[in-house]
Amino acid sequence: MEKQVIPEVVLNSGHSMPLLGFGTASNSSPSDLASIIVQAIELGYRHIDTAALYGTEEFVGQAIAQALEQGVIKSRSDVFVTSKLWCPDADRDLVVPALKKTLQNLGLDYVDLYLIHWPARLKEGSGFIFPKENILPFDMRGTWEAMEECSRLGLAKSIGLSNFSNKKVSQILSYATIPPAVNQVEMNAAWQQKKVREFSKERGIHVSAWSPLAGYGAIWGSNSVMENTILKDIATTKGKSIAQISLRWVYQQGVSPIVKSFNKERLKENLQIFDWELTQKELDKISQIPQKKTISGEDFVSPNGPYKSVEELWDDDV
Repeated sequence: MEKQVIPEVVLNSGHSMPLLGFGTASNSSPSDLASIIVQAIELGYRHIDTAALYGTEEFVGQAIAQALEQGVIKSRSDVFVTSKLWCPDADRDLVVPALKKTLQNLGLDYVDLYLIHWPARLKEGSGFIFPKENILPFDMRGTWEAMEECSRLGLAKSIGLSNFSNKKVSQILSYATIPPAVNQVEMNAAWQQKKVREFSKERGIHVSAWSPLAGYGAIWGSNSVMENTILKDIATTKGKSIAQISLRWVYQQGVSPIVKSFNKERLKENLQIFDWELTQKELDKISQIPQKKTISGEDFVSPNGPYKSVEELWDDDV
């Protein structure tokens, strides 16, 4: 299998991260997910993105063990693994134990990047869908200090955030002794996150994009990217797929897309975005695409919780 080499970025932690990730969030994880991940590693993917919430950490761990056994990679350090702290564990005393549980699931001694999944705390046992009464007060400072402890203990090489607004990142930076290395947010051609990108760049925080194709085909997803006429026209002109145009656009913004496909041909196609580029004229056209967020975060809004409205959750980033 022909292997594609993926460029890397050096994070503010000093560690390098591949600029394209393989995502493992799924409505229904295939039983052969471990072998699909091995296949992705064979093709050249080196960044595997998982989370406690996804229930895929064990598959990721199995895949890394198999890739090592089969000689696809020479050592653990050849892959970059991201996982995320789910909301019930977003509390000063629960973060380190939660990461230890993640490492147990992965069968690893450390993760390369550990993120706070959402700026929220939920009752124990809360999954993807939860009632409003499960929303608890969120101690952002205490949670971040415990994330720093994960770094100091060597359990996470880099630490960061996911779905945090600029205002919340600013708050963390005001007391952090270790700044967040990454903020992973929803970003695609139909939700371009200009404010977040500019703010993060000024502060040396790398932006990573989940849902770079707007979750096309997923239960919660949208066709705002994959059926967009501007992207279709550019794809036709360039002889590329709409997905490739969309991922290349994310990459040209200095952002690392997290792609999620369990189909071998699409996995190959998603890797072929590094040896060509979009022209300024094409970038200008893409900047005119109407903007709409796919995931509103409405689930985290409650009269009794820390966020009384979607605006309070996202601050001025929407």
